[in-house]
Amino acid sequence: MITSLAEVPINIRDMTHDDLAMVSDIERRSYEFPWSHGVFRDCLLAGYKCIALIRDNELAGYGILSVAAGEAHILNLCVDPNYRSLGYGERMLDELLYRARSASVREIFLEVRPSNEAALQLYKKRGFYKVAARPAYYQANKGREDAAVLSKKLVIED
Repeated sequence: MITSLAEVPINIRDMTHDDLAMVSDIERRSYEFPWSHGVFRDCLLAGYKCIALIRDNELAGYGILSVAAGEAHILNLCVDPNYRSLGYGERMLDELLYRARSASVREIFLEVRPSNEAALQLYKKRGFYKVAARPAYYQANKGREDAAVLSKKLVIED
C-alpha cells in the first residue's frame, strides 16, 4: 500500500547550524528575493526561536520567531515547494504560536505580501488580523511591494 504524502510522519524540532544549507536551498527555491545564508545564521546566533520541519528525515520547512518585551514577531515561515498544501505551514505556525505562548508573549506580529493569498488565508484561519501596512516593504521585480502587518493576541495558558 502506498502512503500519501500527507500521511508521512513529520517532526518539528529546533533548527541547527547543520540545517542552514538546506534552509537556504528551500528559501532560494521559494522566493525571488530570498534571505541569505548569513541572515539565517545570524538568527540562530541571536537566539531566535528557529524551527525545522522534518519529514522522512528531510528538512521540508522552517520558521523563525523573534521574542522580546512581551511581543513576538514571525520573521519567516516557509515550506519546501515540493511539500506545499499538505498542512505543514499550519503545523509550523501552530508550533511558533505555542513557543510564543510559552515565552509569555501577549501579542504576535508578522508581515506578509498582500499578493501571497495562501499565507493570508492561513494567518486569517489562525486568528491574525491586519493592523497596518508597511509601504514599499518588499523588494519586487518592478519597484517595491507593500507589506500587510498582521497581529494576533495570545492568551497565556496556565
